[in-house]
Amino acid sequence: MPEARRTTIDAGEIERFSALAAEWWNPNGKFRTLHKFNPVRLGFIRDSVAAHFGRDPRAAKPFEGLRFLDIGCGGGLLCEPMARLGADVVGADASETNIEIARLHAAEGNVKIDYRMATAEELADSGEKFDVILNMEVIEHVADKDLFIAKCAEMLDPGGIMFVATINRTLKALGLAIIGAEYVLRWLPRGTHEYSKLVRPEELERALAAAGMTIKDRTGVVYNPLADRWQRSRDMDVNYMVLAEKVAAEQAQPAA
Repeated sequence: MPEARRTTIDAGEIERFSALAAEWWNPNGKFRTLHKFNPVRLGFIRDSVAAHFGRDPRAAKPFEGLRFLDIGCGGGLLCEPMARLGADVVGADASETNIEIARLHAAEGNVKIDYRMATAEELADSGEKFDVILNMEVIEHVADKDLFIAKCAEMLDPGGIMFVATINRTLKALGLAIIGAEYVLRWLPRGTHEYSKLVRPEELERALAAAGMTIKDRTGVVYNPLADRWQRSRDMDVNYMVLAEKVAAEQAQPAA
């Protein structure tokens, strides 16, 4: 029998998020924690992209002329702000329901975004290229993490950058991000995250390096209960974000 084709798709994860699709744009619904989390993500992306490409982050459309991919875009919570900042945005998700919700919301707001029901490997195999890839809170839900990172990196032009946000696999994360957030505080639906699928920074950075990426920045993200907001921190024990750059072919180091 022929060898099964590798895939990033986890059917159970897609079914879980598809069932919640109608909630994406409700700031008080199932994704209310993600709405609160969004400002710190947006700030990190805006400032990092502006610095990398020599743009003024205070400009009306600092990302004009840059092509973005939001892989695993869900309902488009990051796609729309990026498009409003001037980026040419492709939002991709393996859930048809998520894509339908995202398209409807973008149309209501008259925001131009190219939404596609597609996987990372499908996009990469079709030859798509981007300046920036947003890979946010997705890797812990895919079936083959190394393949996912490799295919995302393949779609970056040399000098392009990728943001990856995820949750560390630590006992602290188990207590706060799963037991606390899902079962005690009920910030997220139960079963949103599985401890075994969480990703340690060294695992992520190893996969990025194997895909020809160089780490440019890393930051933890913590919740400040007094201010009722998420903020950047040196503490990467639970939530964290990594910024990596695609190494140009002539700069790549030969394998040992």
